[in-house]
Amino acid sequence: MAGGGEEPFAPSALGTRPQFGEESMFRIIRWLEKQKVPLDSSVLDIGTGNGVLLIELAKNGFTNLTGIDYSPSAILLSEKVREKEGMSNIKLLVEDFLAPSAELSAFQICIDKGTFDAVSLNPDNAIGKRKQYVRSLCSVLEPEGFFLITSCNWTKEELLDEFREGEQLNRTIWQLTVDQGCSG
Repeated sequence: MAGGGEEPFAPSALGTRPQFGEESMFRIIRWLEKQKVPLDSSVLDIGTGNGVLLIELAKNGFTNLTGIDYSPSAILLSEKVREKEGMSNIKLLVEDFLAPSAELSAFQICIDKGTFDAVSLNPDNAIGKRKQYVRSLCSVLEPEGFFLITSCNWTKEELLDEFREGEQLNRTIWQLTVDQGCSG
C-alpha cells in the first residue's frame, strides 16, 4: 500500500486488452491507405517500442521509415525484430522526442501510439513536457504533414486543444488524426 493510506493502483484497462496495439496499428495503416499517402513519404514513429508498427508499414509498401525511442533497450529490441523480419531499410534511433536532434526533421507523417499519454502522466512538470512535445512536433513535422495519435487518456477535443498551440507556433496547417484506441 502507498503511503498516506492511498489504495494501490488497479491494473490498467489497456493492459488487459491484448489486441489494443494491433487494432490501433491496423487503423493507422488503413487511414494512410484511405488518404492515398505516397509510399515513399517520410514517416516518424514516436516512441517506437518494439518497432512492430514500422514492420507492418514496410510490409504495406512504405519505404522511408524511422523509429525513435528514448530507451536504448527498446531500440535494441526493435533492431532484433527488424532483423528477424528482414527489414534492414527501417532506421532506428535512440532519441528523446522532448529534445530532438537536428537529424529529426522534415517528416511528412508523425505517428504516436501512446507516447504523448506517457509524457502526460509524468509527475515531473507534465504541463511543461506536453508543451515541449508540441514544440518538438512542430520542429520535426513538415508543414501540411500528418500527425496521427492514438490516446487512451485524452478525448479528441482535448487533444485538439493541446495541439492547436502547435499550429500557432508553426504557423502552418497539419492534419491531426485522433484514434481513441481504448474505446469500444
